Order: sequence, then C-alpha cells, then structure tokens
Amino acid sequence: MITQKETFYWHMLNRNLRLLLRHFGTKFFPLYVVNEYPKSGGSWVGEMLSDALKVPFPRNRLPVFKSSILQGHTLKSWNMHNVVIVWRDGRDLLVSQYYYWLFKNERFNSRLVDRSRGDLQFTDYQDIKNNLPIFMKYIFDDKRSIDISWTDFVNKWADCERCVHVKYEDLRTQPFVELSRIVNELTGKTLEDDEIQNIIDAHSFERKSKRKPGDENIHSFMRKGIIGDWKNHFTSKSRKLFDDYAGNALISLGYEEDHSWVQGESSVKSDILG
Repeated sequence: MITQKETFYWHMLNRNLRLLLRHFGTKFFPLYVVNEYPKSGGSWVGEMLSDALKVPFPRNRLPVFKSSILQGHTLKSWNMHNVVIVWRDGRDLLVSQYYYWLFKNERFNSRLVDRSRGDLQFTDYQDIKNNLPIFMKYIFDDKRSIDISWTDFVNKWADCERCVHVKYEDLRTQPFVELSRIVNELTGKTLEDDEIQNIIDAHSFERKSKRKPGDENIHSFMRKGIIGDWKNHFTSKSRKLFDDYAGNALISLGYEEDHSWVQGESSVKSDILG
C-alpha cells in the first residue's frame, strides 16, 4: 500500500496526505516543498535537494511523516514554508507535457495516457506539430489532467517574495551556482564545493538517462534533456495560440521581452543544450 498503486483510492489518499503535510507538516518538523507546474523539472530539483539537505524525497509512494522533500503542483499557499518554485519556459513545458500525457513511460503514467488518448483520439500521436494546437486547448481550456493552467500558476507564484525561485534553464546552464544558492536561501548554510559538484554529477541527465542531451527517447520520463525544444515543434499556429494563452506570462518571467517571438524573432537569446 505504501508504494504507488494504479488505483483511484491510492491516488486520492496520496494527494490528501501530501496536502496535509504541505500546510501543517512544518509545525512538527522541517519540510521543504518543491512546487512546480508539471514537467518543469521539479523531480530533478527534489532529487538534488534531497542529497544536499540529507532528507528523503519520497516518490512513487506515500509521503513520510518526518523532515523530507515534498513535491507539489498547487496554487494553495496557506501556511506553506520553505517553498522552492521551479520555473520553466512554458513552451518547452508544453512539449514535455505532450509526450508525458500521450506516451507511456516508466513513471506510472499509464492511467493518464489512457485517459488523454481517449479524450483526444489523434490519428498519429507522433505528429506533434499538427496535434499541438489541439493539445494546447486541451491543457489550457479543458484542464482534464490538472485543474490549473501554466498561466494560473505564473499569476499565483511569480511574485512570491518568501519563496526561493529557480529556473530549469538556469539549473541546466549553471547548476553549481543555482544549487548552491537554493541551499543557502533555504537553510543559510553553504555546502562544500566538492559536495555540490558530486550531487550535480550524480543527478545529471547523462548519468540518469544513460544518454546525451538531445538523444530522444519518447518512452522515457527523461525524454530529451535540452532547452528550447519547442522551436522544433511549434508552427505559426501554435505560436499564435500559445501567445494568446500565455504570452504575458512568458514576458513576466523574462523568457521573452515582448510578443515578437510569435513572428519567429525572439527578443531574448537562449542557449540550446545538447
């Protein structure tokens, strides 16, 4: 019962226990909440923080009632402490969601895939360029798999002054600086350089996936490991639609300076890894 079961009652119990811990657990022990919109890199952050803070990060099982890392995807902020908000370019995030929602992998997503495919019924699921606008509406309007949108999440958490904020992209390009900063802002402690580097190496995309960034496996939770992959999948229609849904959110987080990216002229330079 402790480990993950693909049943409605197990998922309901897991969700309620985690909700209870997020809002009341810090009254009894140090609890660190990694909050993200799904597929923003929260699992990676949680794994590294677990090693850095020397506390467990229970995943694919019920939570533990002691000091630990707790991952969440929530708008509710009442009585939450030690919160790390993980950001990711919403366009890359959408592409990652497409593959996670529609292709089974090793992370117990079969119920999600079955439901999403039943709702969408694409003729060719690998034709992401043509399918993406429909999938985008499914995520932003229907909210069948998560009841908040990325825009909702940005509007809620972007200005949280008591939270520690980190971008997935910054962690990819300067992991040593960012992980050191997160630990220091959470605890006031400074870890030794060797310890930080060992943690980064242990949780690198190459070490975890046994592949280089850019070497894609659509049936893996760690699918591709690069920044800017959205450019390979967004058509002009997808650009316009995403801008309608979340263009202002992109600008507020600094991923774009204005809406010129819709025409294929990004106002912010970005490094693509891999």
